[in-house]
This record gives sequence, structure tokens and C-alpha cells, in this order.
Amino acid sequence: MQGFIGRRVISGTRQLSNLRPWQRCSFSQVAQSEDAHNGVHIPKMPQFDYSPPPYTGPTAEEILAQRKEYLSPSMFYFYNKPLNIVDGKMQYLFDENGRRYLDGFGGIATVSCGHCHPDVVEAIVNQTKKLQHSTILYLNHAIGDFAQALASKLPANLKVVFFTNSGTEANELAMLIARLYTGCHDIISLRNAYHGNAAGTMGATAQANWKFNVIQSGVHHAMNPDPYRGVFGSDGEKYAKDVQDLIDFGTSGHVAAFISEAIQGVGGIVELAPGYLPAVYNSVKKAGGLFIADEVQSGFARTGSNFWGFEGHGVVPDIVTMAKSIGNGIPLGAVVTTPEVAEVLTRRNYFNTFGGNPVCTAAGLAVLKVIEKEGLQENAFVVGSYMKERLTALKNKYERELSHSFLFLHLRILLVVVMFISIFHDGCLCSYWGCEGKRINAWS
Repeated sequence: MQGFIGRRVISGTRQLSNLRPWQRCSFSQVAQSEDAHNGVHIPKMPQFDYSPPPYTGPTAEEILAQRKEYLSPSMFYFYNKPLNIVDGKMQYLFDENGRRYLDGFGGIATVSCGHCHPDVVEAIVNQTKKLQHSTILYLNHAIGDFAQALASKLPANLKVVFFTNSGTEANELAMLIARLYTGCHDIISLRNAYHGNAAGTMGATAQANWKFNVIQSGVHHAMNPDPYRGVFGSDGEKYAKDVQDLIDFGTSGHVAAFISEAIQGVGGIVELAPGYLPAVYNSVKKAGGLFIADEVQSGFARTGSNFWGFEGHGVVPDIVTMAKSIGNGIPLGAVVTTPEVAEVLTRRNYFNTFGGNPVCTAAGLAVLKVIEKEGLQENAFVVGSYMKERLTALKNKYERELSHSFLFLHLRILLVVVMFISIFHDGCLCSYWGCEGKRINAWS
């Protein structure tokens, strides 16, 4: 296999040199057959016991024309010829022609236990048949059952849950809670961070392509503790000094919160330098602030070694936000904090019409059960370790670097990206800012 990877990587870089990053990330049977004609051997994906029914709907061209006429032009799409995905089962997606793709994108890092997982589908259907929606102003056990199960996965006194519909909503609420609790407006975020695209979270986001020119007040962006490209390498404590400098010179000396992903997702799957978060936590606490852990992308067992990303840094946050894989594709997010901090929302009325509705919370509980029943955290560790080992071999061979956190992998260089997505026969879908694995078995 190693010999094949080396040959395929070199061949792939020649053929793909003129393509944009996101255009290099889908290899269909057509592309594979072209490689076969060029004498390159492409091993097939494992057999799979599901084939989608024949597709009889509109073509990709018809859907694209409809989309251009009736949907916002801000809704961009991948590839010059966009894929029409019509079916999904576990780690695979199928297009209108029945071609099978290994899904390395996961609905933007969202499908955590496989497309249309039978347990999750059953929970959604059963709850929908009984009660799709009423209001949290009435009692229903679904929201309480999920909140209790979710709280059991978190440390310390993090047990009060507010449900939202997305990660942006969750982070907006977390920032509001922190400002109310501390009486301060200033929040510290990191450069290269992504926390959402609403008014407050856009301010906390620090990537120009996700920020509009509108008022975004009260957020200071600290130096990114990137152990690969950062000025201090992997010395987390040196980066942390910049947070203390922001507190000393950019605020009144008091802050509302520090918000951070444990692993920057949209920013390129960047792990924070070791020792950074404990040092920052100390500075923020001295300034009266709260620590908000954004687990929207790194939570729910993705790192393999821990259920939450922050656990790998030896810190316990005051507020945890989550979304994406919490519902395996259902619109669901959550904010979890302590009873003391949660009390601040009783000063006025806080309400979310759809947050915590029975269908979404039933799905969320089913996802938690699947993660535990099928050992997906252990699977992430095992498969991620295997991938790390093989990619490290490439790194050593080509003298490149790669960062990792098991299935939350950043394939930094084209050589590695080409290797990863070309070892499968029908194709692979992955994002241009990172790849997300599903429950796949390592094989050689």
C-alpha cells in the first residue's frame, strides 16, 4: 500500500496542478477510469450492502437552474459541475447516477454517526408521529431526557442546558450570558477563529472572508497559538502572554469572557499549542471573565482521546457550546453552563421557539446512545491513529508537516490530500478547509 500511495501521490499532483483546492476533492468513477487508462492501479472501496433505489427526480442541471433563480446567490457550491446528492447511508453518499462516494465532509462536519443511521432515524420518526412540536412552556420528557444525558458527559457542575438551533445561536447565547454575568462587554477571541455569522459571533470570528463590514464591537482578537505556523512554535505560554497584554492594554482590566475552539475547525483544523489554555484560563479568571469552550466542531468524541476537545488541555470551562454532530444533521445546538451562571437569564424573559423541540432532542439523545453503543470514540482513536501513522510516514518521506487529532484531521498539503482521497475507487467528498471522517475501518 505504501508503494501505491507514493506512486499515486506523485501522479495525482501532476494531473491536479491546474485545479483549485475544492475542485481537487472529488474523484468519481469517470476520473478513476481515466487513471486506469493511464496505467495507475486504483483499489476499490470495500463492498457495501446498500444500493439506492433508481433516482427519478430532476437532474443536476435543472436543480442548479432552479437554485440560481430562487435561492440567495450567497449560497455557493463546490465544483464547476456541482454534485446532485440524492441518497446517503452511513459513511457513503450517492449521486443521481448511483455513484458512491466516501463522505469525508460530513455535511460540514455534522454527520457524526453515519447518514440515516437507523437508530437516529427511528427516534426521529417515532417522536414525529407522537408530537412534532408544541412549546417548552408545556412539559414533555424528551427535552429533559436529553439534557440529563448531555450533562452526564460534562465535568464539574456543568449541568444546566439551553437548547438552540445552531452553533451560531449557541455562541451568541453564550456571549450574552457571559456579558450579563460579569457586567463586562469585552470578549477575547483568537485570530483565525470561527464562531458564527450573526452580529455577535461575527465579531468573535477572525477570518476576513466570513466578516461583513458591519458594527462588531467589544471583541479583541489574540495571537493565534498555532504550533505549526505561529511565531512561538508550540510554546503555549508565550502565546498566552498576548491575552494578558490585551487585558492590560485593551480593556478596563476586566473582561466578560475568553472564547475558543479547542481545535480550530473552519480555520484549518489547527490544534492549540500545548499549555496555552491553562495559562489563558488563569489570566481570564484574574480579570473576572468566564471561559467559553466552543465545541461545535471538536465535541462529541471526534478527537478520539476525549469526548470534548477542551479535555485534552486540562481545563474546565464555565460555558460549553455545541452543535453540528450533536444531532447527526438535525438542526440542534446547545449551551451548557453552571446553575449559578445560568441564573442571569432569569433577569428578563429568554425564549427560543424551536430550541429543544421534541423531535430534535429525541434525535440528540439517539446520537449520544449510538456514540456509546457503537464505541465511536474508540473507533475515532483507532482509525485516527492508523491514519496518523500512515500520513506521518508520508510526512517523513516528503519532509512535510501534518497536524492531527485522530479523525479530526487536517490534511495540510496537496500530496497528503491526493493520497487520502484517491485510495478509494468511486470517490470521496471532502472540504477545502479540512476533512472529517466517519466510522470507517482501516485497511491496508
